[in-house]
Amino acid sequence: MRPKDQNWMLTDAIEALARAERLHQSFLHLHPRGETSEPSWEPPMDVIETEEEILILVALPGVDPDGVKAALDGGTLVISGRRTLPAELRNARILRLELPQGRFERRITLPTGRYTISRFAAHGCVGLRLGKSS
Repeated sequence: MRPKDQNWMLTDAIEALARAERLHQSFLHLHPRGETSEPSWEPPMDVIETEEEILILVALPGVDPDGVKAALDGGTLVISGRRTLPAELRNARILRLELPQGRFERRITLPTGRYTISRFAAHGCVGLRLGKSS
């Protein structure tokens, strides 16, 4: 193998490690402004706005919508909660565990306004409907 080929392989490996670290950091954060400094992960979400409401779909399979906190902190919506293994799986032998467990938190800056918040479940997502109030 030529030295040039070895440098290319090393560069590629370093870039792959950097991508993995960025991905890890996108899922695990400390939120000092939150109610705790416990590490938390950020679930992916979609935010859609219509004339009447802001609709937020947060990918949280297995999480009860009633266990998800949604609170306004100034102009920021803070969504938090905990995803845990179901009780019947706690003593099982885990072969693969890819869905994040533990505390989660997302912060979303909202357009200026007043909102009423309701929750629902839809296809593995926790939905938040922020009705616009005048």
